[in-house]
Amino acid sequence: MELPISINHATIYQGRIPVLQSISLDVSVGEFVFLVGKTGSGKSSLLKTLYGEIPLVEGNAKIADFELNGLKSSQIPFLRRKLGIIFQDFQLLSDRSALDNLLFVLRATGWKNDFEMKERAMEVLEKVGLQTKSYKFPNELSGGEQQRLVIARALLNDPKVVLADEPTGNLDPEISDDVMTLLHKICSEGTSVIMATHDYRLIQKFGGTIYQVKDQKLTQINDFAQLNW
Repeated sequence: MELPISINHATIYQGRIPVLQSISLDVSVGEFVFLVGKTGSGKSSLLKTLYGEIPLVEGNAKIADFELNGLKSSQIPFLRRKLGIIFQDFQLLSDRSALDNLLFVLRATGWKNDFEMKERAMEVLEKVGLQTKSYKFPNELSGGEQQRLVIARALLNDPKVVLADEPTGNLDPEISDDVMTLLHKICSEGTSVIMATHDYRLIQKFGGTIYQVKDQKLTQINDFAQLNW
């Protein structure tokens, strides 16, 4: 079976400065991967490379059947339709309801039929426990509910991979645990998840494959006790 993500000896640059050098990473179907490391270590740069915001110019990487080395700008929207992307700062449209936030994304990614769009939007809202909040605007939702809406948005096009950049960074521990439970449930259904975090507690409690980003390297950590900043 082809891997959802495969990176081989890739060097990732911010401008002309290498932030990660000659890294390799394979992610299996339904695998939950933690990327851990200090702020500025390169976690977000790796995720941005995977969804096409940072071009890959050295080494090879493939995600959701797209080769990232030489990826054309015209291909990026098609790549992102196969991915679910979860940001720390939500990036929700404040002037639209929860449902309309999702319908906006569906239209932008090529859906045409209004009935099918609403049906799909309500389906993912139910999956994240927001089916009764579809009419509410983002400012009427709690932080945890907003993050659930962001996850719903990420699931709209049934992605092979979810990329989550510090998705619990602004949430208190109880709400963070709810979000993690939801992400692990999505993972158990066959979607691979890569989550950047610096929250030791979540890693200990929920488990997954751990990679540390440090000194421009990406290293698999087989024992939680091996983690060091």
